[in-house]
Parts: sequence; structure tokens; C-alpha cells
Amino acid sequence: MRSVRQNSDLPAANGAPPIAVNAQAGPGAQELDEDEAWTYEVAPPDAPSELTAVVGENLRRLRTRRGLSLERLSKASGVSRAMLGQIELGRSAPTINVVWKIARALGVPFSALISNRSAGGPMLLRGDRAKRLTSHDGKFTSRALFPFDSPRTVEFYELHLAPLGIENADPHPPGTTENIVVSQGTVEISVDGQRFLLATGDALVFQADVPHVYRNPANVDSLMYLVMTYSLSAP
Repeated sequence: MRSVRQNSDLPAANGAPPIAVNAQAGPGAQELDEDEAWTYEVAPPDAPSELTAVVGENLRRLRTRRGLSLERLSKASGVSRAMLGQIELGRSAPTINVVWKIARALGVPFSALISNRSAGGPMLLRGDRAKRLTSHDGKFTSRALFPFDSPRTVEFYELHLAPLGIENADPHPPGTTENIVVSQGTVEISVDGQRFLLATGDALVFQADVPHVYRNPANVDSLMYLVMTYSLSAP
């Protein structure tokens, strides 16, 4: 910043931990937890919504093609069933982290969920028409710098991180590599517990199949460019 296995051990096969259920919880506790999760998974009200319908259509197509119910996909991804339903209906804009979780569970690149499947050929991507995804608190935004025509093994992104902002990223599929350069400001990147402080012009290459965190320690915006490369042999 994935292939699909249609059997009962789907969550483990894709690296997602099984969801624990508290058998002693009282009636309605599960609904309350899901409601709270759903709230956290939704992007802020002022977040760009151009991709909401696209993500919803792609999610429904990919899920049904694999014969997955919303319940099974929820358990595999860690995203609440309510949120998955709202995304498919185009009623809620998911956060960046939620899209990553869904892509990982489905075994597809991130771009598979944001692609329009349009015809090939030269495509000019106007900055003033950019489609962006954002984090829950709105401090982290991602703009895809490639056409939304088909899923890719290499993806290029522009990332913005607000002052003192933090973005926690889940592990990507095995073999995924991130190559990130700081164009403006300062960014601290933690990779599986190791910390790297990048100033303007610094770059970092790392295996992104482990937990990683982006943090802006300064009081000014940071701008980064990211090349994401997926392993062709990843499951």
C-alpha cells in the first residue's frame, strides 16, 4: 500500500483471524458491537463519495461470483455485515482500511474494488476530478494514480497525511511490497515494530505483508507517493 478459497477455512487461508464470539454476552450485545464497528468503518460525512457506487458494484459482483454470503465475508474480512450490506447498496462510503480488509478477504488487489472496467487506451487523470478514499477521521487520504479499468499487479498512489495524523494498515497479501517516497513534510513509518523517520525526498521499500503504520509527527501536511506491487505467486 489474491486468490479465493471457497471453503470453510477461508479466513485462515487469507490471513484473516477468525472472529471470536462471546457466548456469555447478553441479548443484543452482538448487534451493539456490530453497530459500533459499522460506525467506525464509515468515512466522514464530508469525504469524497465518487467511488461509493463503484466499490459497491464490484463488491457485490466479486462476492456473488465466489458464492460468499455477507456473513461469511464479514467473518473473513473483519468488516461488519451491516457495513458490507451498506457498501453493496452504495449507501455508505467505506474507509481506506475497510476496502483493504475486503480486498484481502476476497483475494483480489485493492484496484479490483475501485476499477470501473472501462475500455483501454490513453487516459488523462485530471487532478481536479480525482477520486479519493479517506480514513475514518479524514486525516489520511489516498488517490489512485492509475485508470480504474482493471485490477493490476502494480498500483500507484498519492497519499496525504494531515498534521499529527496516524494511519494503521493491516498486513497485505504475502509478498506485497510498498515503495514509498515522501514528497512533502515528514513521515514516520513503522513496519512490524521497526520505525523509520523519512524527511522530504527520503524513500522506503518494505514487505507490506506485516502490520505497518504511517504517522505524521509534524504540524504540517505530508505528501507521499506509493508504488504497491503484488506478488504473482501470492495465494
